[in-house]
Amino acid sequence: MPDFLLEIGCEEIPARMIDAASLELRERLSTLLQRERLEPAGEISHLDTPRRLAVLASGIPASQPDITEQVNGPSAQVAYKDGQPTPAAHAFAKKVGVDVGKLEKVSTPKGEYLAATVTRKGRTAAEILAETLPKEISTIYWPKAMYWRKRGEVFVRPVRWLVAMLDEQVVPMELFGIPAGKTSRGRRIFGKEAGSEAGSEAGSEAVAVSKPSAYVEALRGAKVLGAAEREQVIREALDARTRTIPGARWREDKPLVATVVNLTEFPSVILGSFDPEFLDLPEEVLVTVMRDHQKYFAIEDANGKLLPHFLAVLNTAADSDGLIRHGNERVLRARFNDARFFWQTDQKQTLRQRVELLRNVTFQKDLGSYYDKTLRVQHMASWLSETVKKSGMAVRPGVVHKAALLAKTDLTTELVKEFTELQGIVGGLYARVQQLDEGMKPDVQVAISRAIYDHYKPESMEDDAPATVEGAVLSIADKADSIAGMFALGLIPSGSKDPFALRRQANGIVKTIAEKKLPFRLSEIMADARGRYKGSEAEKKFSNAAYAESVRSFFRERLEFYLKDARGYAYDVVSAVLAVDSDDVVDAAARAEAVKNVRGSADFESISSAFKRMKNILRQAAEKTKIVALRVDPAGLQEESEKELATLIPQTVATVEKLRAAHDYEEALREIATLRPAIDKFFDKVMVMVDDDNLRANRLALLQTVVKEFSTIADFSEIVTEGKESTK
Repeated sequence: MPDFLLEIGCEEIPARMIDAASLELRERLSTLLQRERLEPAGEISHLDTPRRLAVLASGIPASQPDITEQVNGPSAQVAYKDGQPTPAAHAFAKKVGVDVGKLEKVSTPKGEYLAATVTRKGRTAAEILAETLPKEISTIYWPKAMYWRKRGEVFVRPVRWLVAMLDEQVVPMELFGIPAGKTSRGRRIFGKEAGSEAGSEAGSEAVAVSKPSAYVEALRGAKVLGAAEREQVIREALDARTRTIPGARWREDKPLVATVVNLTEFPSVILGSFDPEFLDLPEEVLVTVMRDHQKYFAIEDANGKLLPHFLAVLNTAADSDGLIRHGNERVLRARFNDARFFWQTDQKQTLRQRVELLRNVTFQKDLGSYYDKTLRVQHMASWLSETVKKSGMAVRPGVVHKAALLAKTDLTTELVKEFTELQGIVGGLYARVQQLDEGMKPDVQVAISRAIYDHYKPESMEDDAPATVEGAVLSIADKADSIAGMFALGLIPSGSKDPFALRRQANGIVKTIAEKKLPFRLSEIMADARGRYKGSEAEKKFSNAAYAESVRSFFRERLEFYLKDARGYAYDVVSAVLAVDSDDVVDAAARAEAVKNVRGSADFESISSAFKRMKNILRQAAEKTKIVALRVDPAGLQEESEKELATLIPQTVATVEKLRAAHDYEEALREIATLRPAIDKFFDKVMVMVDDDNLRANRLALLQTVVKEFSTIADFSEIVTEGKESTK
């Protein structure tokens, strides 16, 4: 069976778009091959660089297998008249390519019909791929795309060459006017360095591909490496360059490594330096300039203190004459000078003086200015602080109140206007060095600056929650205000669309509450956040009548995501605990942990199966008989096993409630599991769905009592077990 290679060569693709597009291309090819019965023998591999997306499928069939099938035609009554085939029979025979005399009669539920057994010859893989691949490629999703040839033909960047091969044969296809061939392109700069002719792709070396299995080696010879190999080369080069500075290490930065991998084809690394006087600027500013603006890696000493050096990843050979290094140093010096100028300029106006300037900064066109948002967040944060204080947790409401007032003022600073990535961080830094209030104690000022510094955290599930309770409260208030306003306007995330990053902000709220163990209920937070808009101009534009339900559903999804993806709980455990309550984040996490710890026991597995069985019986009874008693009548119980279960329920409920009140959920679950013998005996000896209406209703009420009283920690019926349910 032949190997298949597809390479789409184009102008440089933005680094952030490569991975998603590569995955989509592989998924599209895999789906296509499965649909056309051309499944490859192994997995589909890939090789992606800034100038190409390539996929390799090993061992696909050269053609589809033939299919023999029965095709039904007109009814026998229509197909024959007086024993002779009618025009309908002749037309059917011609359609299926069979002599009319070889047609058969078959019996169907609708009567006797004419049929033919036909063999459909499979099409060749080359024919199918040539016909279907161009459409699959042209419909790949790109956050931003362009057209350069004809309107309606869009791709991320202009396509310059195309390789499509089945073993040594070219697949006869065309994409955006480019015919497929066997010639790829090497690294652009390498072609110039080698003095080679690059054909239609100036500055690149033409690379002849003899067959798909030789593709990777052919590109390696032309200075093009796969992503995994590029990352290895980059990390080794970063280590090697850093070792030239005694006691130094480069600062690990996985997202930046991923970025430079997708910016290069054959990387190398240079070491540069900057004037130590710039170390007087905050480290956050220096690192942001190096990382986000220049894609440089910072270097630090053994204590984590920044050193006046940087590492730059190049897509070219070593910088033997030092010109590239000097150029990078010059650019970085200019950026650092800008940062220092903005820092010094910003100090001429304090954060407190900047509060009024927020009136001129729009938060959202329908929700008013950042000044309006500041007042809402300040009031909400104060309410949350009091809630924390009443719970017995240590918090400084005054710190929260002041931090909330100043949190957004850095949006008016020159430094944030230039380096938007530093919003919040700059506010925290300025709050640390400026005089906030006359006579303010140093520890109070540090606490305020820390809360401001952290209030955008966490920005992802991998990011840390705010370091202090004050920062956590401010972070929650800020995010809740944004979500409440957007939801009230009806701007709810749908599908992959979330332009205001509301999912990320909700994830931040859930993670912060869970990790700081804050005594908040999500519904109360969001009701308060919505209430802060009351009487405002923004409220006049609110139209979402289903605010409470939409917010509840939204946060349940976010809590489910947190418990499954961030905490690693099994999906059925999460479903079981959230079926009971998805409003208290801390409590839900504690219950999930308890269920996880006890679910492996035999008693718990049995109880879970029993609860599933009970709910099935109750559901079917409600659908069929409509007769369900609200309370158990002890006098109406007949069998000893049902009397025993009814007797055990009240005393077990009392014990479970006591343990639940103490949040000892694991022990409470073990107590519920002690009902296993009684429940097993009940189902062994008692028929619930008897003909006697009163007896049936009483037994259903008993089951309803068990389900209701013992589902306050988790809905056990959601737990996946290996047992079989019955509905007797």
